Amino acid sequence: MTIDQLDKLASEVETEVQPIYRIIEARAMQNHARVLAGFHLARTSDYHLRGTTGYGYNDAGRETLEKIYAHVFGAEAALVRGQIVSGTHAIAIALYGLLRPGDELLAVQGSPYDTLEEIIGKRGDAPGSLKDYGIRYRQVELTPNGNLDWSAIEQALHSKTKVVMVQRSRGYAWRPALTLEELQKLIEFVKSRCPNTYVFVDNCYGELVDTAEPPAVGADLVAGSLIKNPGGGLAPTGGYIVGKKELVDWAANRFTAPGIGAEVGPTLDHQRLLMQGLFLAPHTVAEALKGAVFAARLFERLGFHVSPAYDEPRYDIIQSIALETPERLIAFCRGLQAASPVDAHALPEPDYMPGYEDDVIMAAGTFVQGASIELSADAPLRKPYAVYLQGGLSKEYVRLGVISAARNVLKIG
Repeated sequence: MTIDQLDKLASEVETEVQPIYRIIEARAMQNHARVLAGFHLARTSDYHLRGTTGYGYNDAGRETLEKIYAHVFGAEAALVRGQIVSGTHAIAIALYGLLRPGDELLAVQGSPYDTLEEIIGKRGDAPGSLKDYGIRYRQVELTPNGNLDWSAIEQALHSKTKVVMVQRSRGYAWRPALTLEELQKLIEFVKSRCPNTYVFVDNCYGELVDTAEPPAVGADLVAGSLIKNPGGGLAPTGGYIVGKKELVDWAANRFTAPGIGAEVGPTLDHQRLLMQGLFLAPHTVAEALKGAVFAARLFERLGFHVSPAYDEPRYDIIQSIALETPERLIAFCRGLQAASPVDAHALPEPDYMPGYEDDVIMAAGTFVQGASIELSADAPLRKPYAVYLQGGLSKEYVRLGVISAARNVLKIG
């Protein structure tokens, strides 16, 4: 394949993937209906779009947004705050809310996402880790084909297991994303053996991809970021925690202070953007999924291994592409960056990032810093030198970015 032939191949791929686009659009329609119903049930009004300052007491807009989130996620309650700075922060708040000294945290999919390892105390010596507080951590590895190891999970569960942690997306691992059916089976499996154990879900990159969310299939507590899927590309910052009301209250007391909980937290000038972003999120996620399908098929046609395949069901927005060498990985990210609306002139370089074990390269020419739902690609520099592509405010934008990345990779050979 020569660079000159790439545009022709891209046109062929765009035609080939149209039936998959129709499936994505049908799912987006269901999700849009659910989100719209949430706005109606919460009786959203114009004055709910205005923010507050200071302590943020009696913020009607904030309370309305949290009612909408609870409905959309099938949860009893929600904590949705601009003061939560990332998905990692939201996850940390949830875990510190659930766990106490002497408890055990069990991960059932091998190592969690890189940025969680220092929170847990699995890597590094950051002060205030769960390990510092006397919370034990164990993990069960996936089977060789990337699935849950049911026998090993059963052996690992015991009376001290306070929380089972589940990561819905593939993260930086060459494995399939977790389906809601698998998650429901896991929750029932855990509860039948340890009824007092909580199941916590890292929901980053999985929101609004399926037609329901983890609380609807029994998850106790769920967390994620607003500059990923549910922010719809408009949220300027923030994170959310949803689930059982008592557990959301525990997290809220960790988020602010015991006895204060969810009663404070001004929405400043963000309120309209958080609401409008959630309203647009089903469409934005659908556009990102279409972009991922296009990228998967284009790179399959170019001879690369991808996960998932373009016509496989999707349960997160991440598209993994095994580029096999660090040179191709860097070339991909630079090509994507060059097609960005912001900082297109920047040249991504692998470097140390706080919370990551390996050097990481990131391409993200985004309007909101680090907003992976806009269109980004990142990867740790380790075998199989897979790039993890996510997001896309429009499928047309993703197509332009992916073609630019492919052109750069082809130059490497």
